Order: sequence, then structure tokens, then C-alpha cells
Amino acid sequence: MSNPLDTDAGTELFKHYESEYLLVRADLTQKLDQINELSGEPRKAALSAAERALEETDELMGQMQMEKQNVPSSQRTAINRRIRDYKSDVDGYRRKLRTLAEDRSALFGGRYTDNPGGASGDAQLEQRQQLLSGTDRLDRSTQRLKASQQLANETESIGANTLATLQQQRETIEHTTRVMYESEGYVDRSLKSIKGIARRMATNRIITIAIITVLVLLIFAVIFSKFK
Repeated sequence: MSNPLDTDAGTELFKHYESEYLLVRADLTQKLDQINELSGEPRKAALSAAERALEETDELMGQMQMEKQNVPSSQRTAINRRIRDYKSDVDGYRRKLRTLAEDRSALFGGRYTDNPGGASGDAQLEQRQQLLSGTDRLDRSTQRLKASQQLANETESIGANTLATLQQQRETIEHTTRVMYESEGYVDRSLKSIKGIARRMATNRIITIAIITVLVLLIFAVIFSKFK
């Protein structure tokens, strides 16, 4: 019997199917072990129950096979290995169930006979068991479908909340970008103002130097005129 490996691998839906498979497999194993201790009608009922459990494992295996397509490629190898192990287990259970079902002496007990006259009753009983098996299988499939739908709804809700959060983050980023652009505009205007002030200061300095030069020249001219 295989043991689950790499339990972190797989999607949530795959893990859901796998958990159901492991539960059904444990129930099937228990039923197969009990059949050896039964005979007659109880054995027939146990065989029918084991057959239904085996069919359910087949359905779950099929669902896991389909869902593995949604598993990330980095986890696909581990998933394929687990599915192969599960399939090998199921094939072994099928062979064991076939062997138990073919033991007609244990199945019919003291009433076992090779007389084909009892074939009609056996066929009717088998039809009833198949009908019950189909009804039970349909009920279990319906329950799994409901569980899958609930999981899908929860996943959709999580996705919607994630999208809303991303939208809020986008709006925040856009607002921050606008503030940055406005800040850049303020910086540009400030630089222009500083450059203008610097130019005016340079102009004033030149004018001041020119005035001082003219005054010095005038002073020299006055002194020169007095000594002339």
C-alpha cells in the first residue's frame, strides 16, 4: 500500500479528491479484510459494499487524473508518482475482490450447488445489488460534486478579495505616482526661481561694482583737479 508523498504538492481541489480517496481506500481495505470471515448473505452484502467502494476509488482516481492538469509543472512529477502508486493499490484491491467473489462455496455456504436451476435467483439478487450500488454511487458522486462546488465558491471568493486588494494597491500606487509628478513640478519651479534669484544677484553685483568704480574715478578726478 502506498503512502502519501510530498503532501504539499497539488491544488486545493486535488488535495480534496486525494483526502477522499484515502478515506475510501481505508474503508475498502477494512471491508476486504472482513469478507474472509463471512459467508452466505452477509458475505454477498460485504462483497457488494466492497465493490461500491472500489468503484468510488476509480471515480476519485479519474478526478485526480483530470485535476493534475492544473498542478504546477514543478510539482507534476510528484503527483504522477503518487497517482501511479494509488493505481497500483486499486488494481491489487480489484484482484483481491475478484478472488473473494469467485469463492462460491464461501459465498453460498451450505446452499452452494452446481445446479443451474438457482441461477435465476442469483441473477435477480445481483440486479438488486447493482441497482443499490448505482444509487449509492450516485449519492456519493452528488456529495462530492457539492463539496467541489463549495470549494470552487470559496476559491472564487478568495480570488475576488485578492482582486479587490490589488485594485486598492493599484489606486495607491497611482496616487503616489501623481504626488511624485507634482513634487517634481514643484522642484522644477523652485530650481527656476533659484536660478532667477542667482541671475538677479549677479546682475546687482555687476551694477554695484560699476557704481563703485565710477565713484572711485570721480574721487580721483576731483583730487586731480585740486592739485592741478
